[in-house]
Amino acid sequence: MTANGSLDLFSAENKKNEDIIGKVEAIFFESSETFYKVIQVKVSEANFEWKNDDIVITGNFADLIEGNNYRFEGQLVKHPKYGQQFQAFNYQNETPTTRAGIIAYLSGNSFHGIGLKTATKIVEHLGTDTIQKILEDERNLAGLNLKSAQKKALIETLRSDNGTQQIIIELNSYGFGSRMSTAIFNRYREKTVEVIHENPYRLALEINGIGFKKADAIAEKLGFAADSSGRIQAAILQSMHDLCHERGDTYTTAEPLLQQTLGLLMSSRHVSLNPELLADQLLQMANDGKIVGEENKIYLRSYFEAEWRIAENVKRLLNLKVKEKVSEKTFKNLMTKVEEQLGISYGEDQISAIQKALNARLFLLTGGPGTGKTTIINGIVATFALLNDVSLDINEYKSDEFPVLLAAPTGRAAKKMNESTGLPACTIHRLLGLNGNDDDMGEPQQLDGKLLIVDEMSMVDVNLFDLLLESIPNHMQLILVGDKDQLPSVGPGQVFADLLESKLIPSKELKMIYRQENQSSIIPLAHSIKEGNLPEDFSVNQSDRSFIGCHVSQISGVIKQVVSKAQQRGFSKRDIQVLAPIYRGSAGIDNLNTLLQDVLNPKKAGGKEVSFKQQCFRIGDKVLHLVNSPENNVFNGDIGEIVGIETSKESKDKKEKLIISFDGNEISYTSKDWNKLKLAYCMSIHKAQGSEFKLVILPMVRQYSRMLKRNLLYTAVTRAQNLLILLGEQSAYKACIEKVSINRNTMIAERLGSVLNKKEDKKLRKEKINQKKDSIDEETTEKAGVVSANYQKQDVENAVLTMELIKTNKIDPLIGLNGETPYTLQQ
Repeated sequence: MTANGSLDLFSAENKKNEDIIGKVEAIFFESSETFYKVIQVKVSEANFEWKNDDIVITGNFADLIEGNNYRFEGQLVKHPKYGQQFQAFNYQNETPTTRAGIIAYLSGNSFHGIGLKTATKIVEHLGTDTIQKILEDERNLAGLNLKSAQKKALIETLRSDNGTQQIIIELNSYGFGSRMSTAIFNRYREKTVEVIHENPYRLALEINGIGFKKADAIAEKLGFAADSSGRIQAAILQSMHDLCHERGDTYTTAEPLLQQTLGLLMSSRHVSLNPELLADQLLQMANDGKIVGEENKIYLRSYFEAEWRIAENVKRLLNLKVKEKVSEKTFKNLMTKVEEQLGISYGEDQISAIQKALNARLFLLTGGPGTGKTTIINGIVATFALLNDVSLDINEYKSDEFPVLLAAPTGRAAKKMNESTGLPACTIHRLLGLNGNDDDMGEPQQLDGKLLIVDEMSMVDVNLFDLLLESIPNHMQLILVGDKDQLPSVGPGQVFADLLESKLIPSKELKMIYRQENQSSIIPLAHSIKEGNLPEDFSVNQSDRSFIGCHVSQISGVIKQVVSKAQQRGFSKRDIQVLAPIYRGSAGIDNLNTLLQDVLNPKKAGGKEVSFKQQCFRIGDKVLHLVNSPENNVFNGDIGEIVGIETSKESKDKKEKLIISFDGNEISYTSKDWNKLKLAYCMSIHKAQGSEFKLVILPMVRQYSRMLKRNLLYTAVTRAQNLLILLGEQSAYKACIEKVSINRNTMIAERLGSVLNKKEDKKLRKEKINQKKDSIDEETTEKAGVVSANYQKQDVENAVLTMELIKTNKIDPLIGLNGETPYTLQQ
């Protein structure tokens, strides 16, 4: 059952279908955002026992007309609160078939201007298939002398009833819930059915939440062959997308791509395919420009072009000179004023970083915790203002004219920039005016200003950086700041690391540690981890950090005790943050969130709460926003607090709502948006990147084995601002130290070298793209043979049939029968 109560067709197919025919008497509830409705129906016929005259029916329906008859297919269920009701997973207009029924239908309230007399005349002329004839050809109404208004009302109402209704019926038949049906309908509108019938695989490529297997199930119902080109190409694109996002790469190679695609195709339909068919389609996609081959690399075209655009834009910026290089004497005078203004005494490497940044159009600044990156940002801004004779008083400018722009990938990182500089800062998405949809972010707006500083650059992926550089005008200086040793971006690429690796862009790495308030032991620990060492005093409790050794089964209990003690000592929900690498398991994020909610925000007698997807939301809960919503000024990774809950009875528009405050910015969320939220008492280390918390509690156990990497531990430790409590298995921490993340497969550094060293011009590059078939022909043919041989080898190895092999779908159950069939074996 879906979250809104609608029934999934594919789960219902295993049950006995039940039917009801009846007249819609009332529509109790309908969502304005989806097609979900709750209606009352007067029963005229049912294929199951039902003693009452009326029944409540729920499901996805288009514009039902009160007073009209419909046939509903579904299941009789018992709702825990409302009792027995009928969940419909499909329906159809029960169009009248008798002469009297059609006359009554056409003369009803739905057809304005058509009375009993006119309806009778129409039916006498066209017969009992009147409705079908009008829908097939409106010229069948000729000779009836209908007024133009009558004719228009008749045709438009019939088409409206049958248009959207038929689309929803079709979507219901494929098992889509109300939210997904709405997303599909909003994307394709009246062409929805046409799109699905022509190429159902477009759903997987263009609608978030629909994968290849779902689209393939629809395609199979529509008769698309297992070896059809559309199916194979869709699987290739899905596999390329999956491989790039799983590994963070911007390209893949033939063998893993063919392996993954073949596995996806076979697991979806359990039909064996020759790997050479995949190679043929791969070459065809290259010819059609859907993918790009370069040597042994295979790219989604968008990533290939993004890498080259990044290189070209970097070249553009580097070729632009700053207005005038700052002389040593002038710079020293400026620094004296800045140090006095900010009350700071800068170190030599920090002064060097500020000077280099001011003299470059594009500059990279990197360093670990405590090395003074934020202090340097303040110095750069202040020195830049003095040098260019601009005021940093935002009241002197219109909202879009401030000369210094500050941005970061997440809302919390942007807020941190704002707090440390006193200047406006925003997310990169908001800066560029992007819509926040990662798959289709839209066109970025051109920026205006004199200086842009972007912090937390390690979190920026290749697509976002491509859009950012496209928006930088020639008169703007750009400074990119980050910690190259932190986790790379969630999306494909390792942009900041690649830019630094190229050694072609002015840069400065900060190594001297300045931030040592109260002799912090957290910062030295972070630097030891970065260098691949677990310090000898790791398990020795310090004034600002401690280690509690415990087994995975004890994690929940230990965290509960630690958090309870912290709360007693005055730490608030906002101060305490538990971080973990995975969502599942006893020591996973989901389980810990439930436990922590009961500790930090227990259920109160009479207190309001709502349930959604195995989560319970209460007033006072700390929640994490999971996507970018620039229209509400809320972004991926922002943490808010639920300050109100409105029931459907309390709400003016009859919608259940959560009211959430993000640092005073209150946003109302109806149920359709609750999938954007997650409890935030425990959150992933990736989601915490760019944020700092007063108290970080970090469990690390061998159960997390596949996630245990040095940059993961380093990033987690550097989230602690004042106190750090490490708990779990010391062997898990050692495993993190020993396992260095493998560099992602990208080509930005090489593209920069090619463009900046003029090894290749645009004309030559276009010729290479046009030769893409030749560039992957030999590779794919060879690898297809390898994949084919591997599968044949598996067939030989799996010649002895076992239940384990059947359950894991590793072989065809008939392999090893040597041409025999179950029938001949029985004889």
